[in-house]
Amino acid sequence: MKQVLFSVKENTPLTDNVYKMTLTGDCSDITAPGQFVNIKINGLFLRRPISVCDREGDTLTIIYKVVGKGTEIMSKMSEGTVLDVLTGLGNGYNLELCGENPLLLGGGVGVPPMYMLAKELIKSGKKVTVILGFNTKSEVFYEDEFKTLGCDVTVTTVDGSYGKKGFVTDALPESYSHFCCCGPEPMLKAVYKSTNTSGQLSFEERMGCGFGACMGCSCKTITGYKRICKEGPVMKKEEILWED
Repeated sequence: MKQVLFSVKENTPLTDNVYKMTLTGDCSDITAPGQFVNIKINGLFLRRPISVCDREGDTLTIIYKVVGKGTEIMSKMSEGTVLDVLTGLGNGYNLELCGENPLLLGGGVGVPPMYMLAKELIKSGKKVTVILGFNTKSEVFYEDEFKTLGCDVTVTTVDGSYGKKGFVTDALPESYSHFCCCGPEPMLKAVYKSTNTSGQLSFEERMGCGFGACMGCSCKTITGYKRICKEGPVMKKEEILWED
C-alpha cells in the first residue's frame, strides 16, 4: 500500500450516472488486475474504495457510479484537482489460474476491473471471452473498449433492450478454461451455481479503512474469516461459503 497524490486529468460521463476518471501519479503499487484504490474526499470521514479499471505508466483509470455524497462530489471534480489516494489495495486476480481461454464476467460497476484483466490476459496470448451485464441499454458502457482489445464480447440486458436478454448467466459459452467475475453478490452467487470450472470472484463490501486494520469487511470462508479489503476482494470459487 502506498499513499499518493494524484492529479485529475479527465472526468467524463459514460452514462447518466457512471463516470470515467483518469488521474496521473505514482501507480507503482498497482500490480494486479482486480486491485482497488481508496480515495479521500474532503469533508467526508471515510475514503471511497474504487476498483482499478486500468493503469499505464503514471496514468490510472477508474470508473465509478454516482450512488452517494462522495461519488457525487467526485463527479464534479475538474481537471487539475489533486486527490489523496491509497493505492495497491487488495489481492487482485491470479492470471496463472486462468488457462488458455478464460471467461470474464462483469455486472454494472463490476465491469471496470475486467478491462485491465482482459488486457493483461491478451498480452500473455490468451483467448478472452467477455460477458458484460446491465439492466438496460442506457447503462451499457465499455463494450467497444473490450472489442478493441481483441475480446469476444457479449452484452446482456435484463429488459432485452440491447444485446442478449437476461443475465450474464444466460450467455455462458459452452466451454472455457476458467472464469473471473465481479459484480453484485446475487450475480456472483448465480455465476457460482451456473459454472462447472474453477473460478475467481471479486466481492463488493462496505469498508472502513480499506487495508485490513478495522476488520469491518470480514467474511467467512472454508479456511476461516478473511478481510475483503486485504485477503480479498478476489476469492477462489472453492473457498467461498455463502451466507443464508
